[in-house]
Amino acid sequence: MMPKAGGAFNYIKRAFGNYVGFAAGWFDYILNVGAPSFFCVVLGEYTGLLFPQVQAYGKLIGIGYLTFFTLLNLPGVKSGSNTQKITSVLKVILLLILVAGCFFAKPAQTQSLSATQTTVFNGALIIAFFRAMQLILSTYDGWMAVSFFAEEDEDPAKNIPRSYFIGAITIIILYLLINGAVLYVLPLSEVAKSPLAASAAAAVAFGSWSSTLINIIAVFSIMSILNAYMMIPSRILFGLSREGFFTSYGAVVNKGGTPYISLIICYVVTIIFILYNTYEQLFSLAAVMLTIVTAFSFASLLRLRKKEPDLYRPYRAWGYPYMTILALTVTIVLFIGFAISDLRSFLIVSALFIVSYPFYVLITKLNGVKAQGL
Repeated sequence: MMPKAGGAFNYIKRAFGNYVGFAAGWFDYILNVGAPSFFCVVLGEYTGLLFPQVQAYGKLIGIGYLTFFTLLNLPGVKSGSNTQKITSVLKVILLLILVAGCFFAKPAQTQSLSATQTTVFNGALIIAFFRAMQLILSTYDGWMAVSFFAEEDEDPAKNIPRSYFIGAITIIILYLLINGAVLYVLPLSEVAKSPLAASAAAAVAFGSWSSTLINIIAVFSIMSILNAYMMIPSRILFGLSREGFFTSYGAVVNKGGTPYISLIICYVVTIIFILYNTYEQLFSLAAVMLTIVTAFSFASLLRLRKKEPDLYRPYRAWGYPYMTILALTVTIVLFIGFAISDLRSFLIVSALFIVSYPFYVLITKLNGVKAQGL
């Protein structure tokens, strides 16, 4: 419908005006530019398991991975794209080997929960549920990442909806298989204690010798995800720059098709996230922002159907408008739950939203962007 680089903020802007699009775009940028820091922190942890002598330098190792993939994607789209294809196929194969090994293994001795260990359904359980949902929501985020590259697709009307469907189904199946495999071989209490449950599950499935091998597999799997997320934030920043929501230099593209100034800015911002935040704090903040961007994305679909009924639409959403309203409602409920269970992240996001308007006025005035109302 609107194959433009930068993702959901393009639709939100068209549906609700410049300021809402500005805020949604920058929220989307912050949560996506933080994603590589998640993966770099984890890569530092896994590398520390492989080489204990460097465990104290986890953040520096993470920055090293970040630097490598930035340099890989800097020359052009092709190098990053080819790397992504190879590592994605390899990652799926290795994960399926892990799943098969776990299901063929003899499960570890499980521990039954006594009556005193059973959790009562109360406020604490609800808060714990929403805190868990923050991690789950961030885990599933990425299945729709093709929208960030819509402008670079030769046939977006056909490929984007197909990618959405295949991507979502594939991720659901893989994640359920992986979690089911881990829970099959490990007691729930062991999963709760282990910072790297997949490695512990592999040790049960393949023997203690396999933990090193699984750590290597994990490193290569996360490297694949990191490579993908090196391309996403720069496309959002490129889109924001082109719309006049950031400096025009952010929209400069090199001969290889990479918005290289935006990519370098993303590199610097990600380093700051790595150095001054923890893994869980970043995930919590991103989850709250994700619910906001996702809610406005669903709402923009409803609004554009009424606002621009004659707009070219190469495909129709199944169950519209009921499924869209249901998805919007669930997203709003998640946002409320996240706000209650993680007040710190909610307050940070609220503060960012409040200060966004003066920045919006300043940036759009400097770039000569006209206000666009609802």
